[in-house]
Amino acid sequence: MTANDVADKTGTGASTGDADRAGALSTDLEVVDHLLNAMMAQVTGGVSPAAVASAWIDWGLHLASSPAKQVALTQQALSSVFNWNDYFLKAAMWWHPAPVARPEPGDHRFSARQWDFWPFNSFAQGFLLTQQWWDAATTGIPGLSRRHESQVKFMARQWLDRRAPSNFLPTNPEVLACTVAEAGENLVRGARNLIEDVQHQMRGQAPVGTEAWRVGRDIAVTPGRVVFRNHLIELIRYDPATAEVKAEPVLIVPAWIMKYYILDLSPENSLVRYLVAQGHTVFMVSWRNPTEEDRDLGMDDYRRHGVMAALDAMSSAMPERRINACGYCLGGTLLSIAAAAMARDGDGRLASVTLLAAQTDFTEAGELMVFIDDSQLAYMEHMMWVKGYLETGQMSGAFQLLRSNDLIWSRQVEQYLKGRREPASDLTAWNADQTRMPYRMHSEYLRRLFLENKLMGGRFMVDGKPVSLSDIRAPIFAVGTTRDHIAPWKSVYKINLPADAEVTFVLTSGGHNAGIVSEPGHRGRSYQVGTRQPEDRYVDPDAWAAATPRIDGSWWPEWSKWLSGKSSALPVAPPAGGPDLGPAPGSYVFQA
Repeated sequence: MTANDVADKTGTGASTGDADRAGALSTDLEVVDHLLNAMMAQVTGGVSPAAVASAWIDWGLHLASSPAKQVALTQQALSSVFNWNDYFLKAAMWWHPAPVARPEPGDHRFSARQWDFWPFNSFAQGFLLTQQWWDAATTGIPGLSRRHESQVKFMARQWLDRRAPSNFLPTNPEVLACTVAEAGENLVRGARNLIEDVQHQMRGQAPVGTEAWRVGRDIAVTPGRVVFRNHLIELIRYDPATAEVKAEPVLIVPAWIMKYYILDLSPENSLVRYLVAQGHTVFMVSWRNPTEEDRDLGMDDYRRHGVMAALDAMSSAMPERRINACGYCLGGTLLSIAAAAMARDGDGRLASVTLLAAQTDFTEAGELMVFIDDSQLAYMEHMMWVKGYLETGQMSGAFQLLRSNDLIWSRQVEQYLKGRREPASDLTAWNADQTRMPYRMHSEYLRRLFLENKLMGGRFMVDGKPVSLSDIRAPIFAVGTTRDHIAPWKSVYKINLPADAEVTFVLTSGGHNAGIVSEPGHRGRSYQVGTRQPEDRYVDPDAWAAATPRIDGSWWPEWSKWLSGKSSALPVAPPAGGPDLGPAPGSYVFQA
C-alpha cells in the first residue's frame, strides 16, 4: 500500500486537496477584487467612493445631532442672504457699498478693477459669502473626526472652486472686456488652445511649449560624469569649477517622484551649478524611472540601492572623506531614515544632513493627508496592482487639486477664455517630465510614514531593528517654504522635536518647488534663519517665526556658508580619475 493509498483511506489527501483548492480560489478572488476596484477607479478618478461616502455620512450624522450648529448655520445663511440683497441693491444704484465678504489670503480671482462694477461685484460677493458659509458648515461640528472634517471641507472647496463666477464667460468681466476688445478673437485662440491640449493629452505628449526645453541642451546642463550605476540609480559627479574645493563633498538625494534636475534647471537657477561655483564637489543621485518589472521594489531597496549605494561609491573614490548629505522632499525623508540607521550602527561618514522641504513627522502633513486613509490607500493599492506602479498623472493630479484655484481653474480661464498661453518655463518643462512609483514602495511609504507615522514614533524598521532620529548627531540644516502645499513648513520644522543635534532651520518665501529653486537675484525672495543647539529649549514654530528676523534675498548663500563651516579648514585638490560611465545628465533621466 502506498502513502497515497493511506492518505486516501484516512482522508488526509482529500483534506490537503481541499485546502489547495480553497487557497487557489482565494487567490483568484483576490485577483477579481483588484481588477474590479481598478476598473471602478477609472470611473471615479482614483478616489475611493467608500472614503468619500464615509466622510459625508459622518459629517451629516454629527451635524444632524447638533441643533446649536444647525441654528448657527441657519442664522449665518439668513444673514448672508440679507447682506447680499442689501449689497446688490446698493451696488445696482452705484452707491459703492463696502464689501460684505473678503477673499481668503492669496485668492486673486476678483482683484481686477472690472470686478468693482455691478453686477459682477455682486456675483463675487455672493460667491464669497457662499464660500464662508460652507467653511462654517464643514468645520467646528462636535464629534466629527478631524480627518473627515478635512475631507468634507476639501471636497466642498473643490465643488465651489469649480463653480466660481470667474470661471465662466457671462459672469467674468475680465473675459467679457477682452472679448469685446478683440471682437471674440480671444475665444477663437482659446478654442485652438483647448483642442491642442486635448490632442497632446490623448497622444500622451508633454504640454505645449515644453518641447523648447530639452534635457542636456537647455536644462540639466551642468558639466559632469556618471561615476556609478546600478538598477536603481545613476550617480553623477559634477566637474569642479574652482582650482581647489572643500574637502567634504556634497551628495544630493532628490525625490524619485520627479526627475532630479529640478536642482539643475537652467544655468542661471541651477543649485548644482551654484554649489560647484562655491567650491563644493557635488554628487547627484538620478533615479531610474520604474516599470512593471520593478513593482516589488520597496522603501528599503531605495535606501540600500539608492542612498547607501551612492555613499559607498563616494567613499570608494574618496576614502576617509566625510560627506555632507542633502535630501529634497521624499529624498530628504529617505536620507533621514538612512542617517538614523547609520548613526545607530556606528557609521560616521556623514558630516552634516540637509533636508529641503522634507518631512520626518506626518501628523500635520497638510491637505495631502486628505487623500491618505485606509480606504483610499487600499483603493490606490488596487489601482497600482494591475500595472505594478502608480501612473505618472495620478500623483501630479493630486498635487494640482491641492491648489486647484491657481493650478487648474485660473489657468483654464487664461488659456481657454482669454486665449493667452504663457510660454513654458524650465520649471514647467520639469514638472511635465513625470515619473512612476513602484507598487510596493509607494504602498509602504504611505502606510508606514503617512498613515502610521512610524519614523517619528521610533517604529520604522531598518535591517530588522527600529531607527530613531534622535540618534543622528551630525548637524542638520532644514529648509521649509512658506507656501508649501506638499510639505507644510510647520511639519518640516518638527525635525527640532526628536533631533539631539544642532539644527539650523530656514523658512524661505515661495512654494514647494519655487521656494527651493531660489537663486541669488530672484526678485521678491526672503528668508528667516535660526540655529538651535541640543541643550536649547524647544520653541514652537509660530513663536520662532515671530521672533526670527527676515532677511531679503536667496537662502542659497546661507546654506553654502553653513556647509563651508562644517567643512575642513584647508581646501584640497578636486578629485580626479575614477569610473567614467558617460557624461551628465546620464541615461536614466531620459527614461519616459
